[in-house]
Amino acid sequence: MKKAPALLLSLAALALAASAQAKVVNIGYSGPLSGGAASYGKDVQSGILMAIDEINAAGGVTVKGEKVTFNLVSLDDRYLPNETATNVKRLTSQGISTIFVPHAGGILTVQPLTGRDPNFLLVAYSSEPKILLANNPLTLMLPPRYDNYVAPFVKQEIASFGKKLGMVGTTSAYGKAWGDAVSAEWTKQGGTVGTNNGVDYNTTVDYSSAVTKALADKPDVLFIGGPSQPTALVVKAAREQGFKGGFIVMDQAKFEQMNQVVPQAYLNGAVGVLPIAQFPGTQVFVNQYSRKYKKIPTSEAALNYMGMNIVSAAMVAAGTTDDAVAIRAKVGAAASGLPRGKAIFSIKGVTEQGHVDADVLAAYLKDGAFSKLRLPGLK
Repeated sequence: MKKAPALLLSLAALALAASAQAKVVNIGYSGPLSGGAASYGKDVQSGILMAIDEINAAGGVTVKGEKVTFNLVSLDDRYLPNETATNVKRLTSQGISTIFVPHAGGILTVQPLTGRDPNFLLVAYSSEPKILLANNPLTLMLPPRYDNYVAPFVKQEIASFGKKLGMVGTTSAYGKAWGDAVSAEWTKQGGTVGTNNGVDYNTTVDYSSAVTKALADKPDVLFIGGPSQPTALVVKAAREQGFKGGFIVMDQAKFEQMNQVVPQAYLNGAVGVLPIAQFPGTQVFVNQYSRKYKKIPTSEAALNYMGMNIVSAAMVAAGTTDDAVAIRAKVGAAASGLPRGKAIFSIKGVTEQGHVDADVLAAYLKDGAFSKLRLPGLK
């Protein structure tokens, strides 16, 4: 028995030595780490880092007989697509061949760069359908596309509150596209749409004026959304001005973060993304993430955690850490083969277009309880 501590120390020393001898592969990240969308960008970053930390703590992975660990190289693009492009060129110049980008403007800007020399795998965290329509062979898109949400959201809100819609979404390219889709569907389902009073959620501090203009049309429902924290401030302004109706919340904003800024009662009657903790089988991840980062995980963290695990498994299957084409060819098998604890969600695989096919759930919040809304499958 006295030999046991010495044996454990020897095993630990061997593990450290093996880790020290492992090849370190850099993974790139370009996202908003400052400005109005910083919290969003850091949530994405934390999910990637959590996966990397777990992989490294387990001794890394073996790629073609070589032990590999990972390191995340993060660059701030302030949610600006031109800065995303600059960052991606900087990352690829350092030999980085897998890069995560979490906003539509940046993703669409750098997709044409993926096949250039040096090429890279673009891991896209955005629900913008145009990412898939580009048919880019080196893109892996993680979240469900937002147009799956629109019809069920509109149907729920018209049935619950009425047929007049006000618009106070963010004015990013992504926000405008979401707003256009909601407006078109709202009209299609027999409603009327008021004046668009969208503002830049990344720079605006006081939303009272925009909300006042929207409420002048006496809407039954407001379309809102951008990063969670400013979206909550829009809700606050609306409720404080007496608005009693519902909200269609763009998928970038998350209930579990908004209700840390405003009372959950303010969000009564809203449709949006189902909180991660409400998904079946996610409790272990939620608990581990909460202990590690001292905050509640959102789908930003969970889906990017999943994405990094897919990339790692695809590298093992492809037998390479730097051939983006070979890695991309293995992401489908890697995704469908992930254990549930690493996948978080129920994953069927990856489509030919590079879209992760996973269960999609949304939510309607009423009287403090979330009702799950199951959405259509992949388009």
